Amino acid sequence: MTDDRPGIVDTLSGIVKQHSGNWLESRMSQLSGKFAGIVKVQISKQTADELSTALAELKQQGWIINVEQQDTENETAKANAKLSIVGNDRPGIVKDVAQVLASHAVNVLELNTAFESAAMSAEALFKTKAKVYIPQDKDFQDVADALEQLSNDLMVEIQEI
Repeated sequence: MTDDRPGIVDTLSGIVKQHSGNWLESRMSQLSGKFAGIVKVQISKQTADELSTALAELKQQGWIINVEQQDTENETAKANAKLSIVGNDRPGIVKDVAQVLASHAVNVLELNTAFESAAMSAEALFKTKAKVYIPQDKDFQDVADALEQLSNDLMVEIQEI
């Protein structure tokens, strides 16, 4: 994470290229003037330490960097559903949604939330979109129903992918 400015991705990708790394995947975003992300890089064991050292040098420029090395590919759940929620905003809504998902053993793989003003009333709206893994022994509609029980005004949509 660092203060947002042009050239951040260029800097990171340049360091990866300089150390013969292959940029496989990334998730990056700007929020409240900060730029944060996760990058998955494939690199030889011989140059991994050199890459880690080069990335650590960015810390002297105010970057917050965490490097993790993995020898093998971790098995991860693949998203099987898209979740969309819209409702009146209130304190604790993210916690309540997360608690319902956890109680149904739903794994959140990607989560995007936003605070917006409703078009007609200017009321505060909570909006979220997520990619999730719902276990095969769980019914998608049961998860949606449990989320809708959090509030009368909550609109929940779950689509299988």
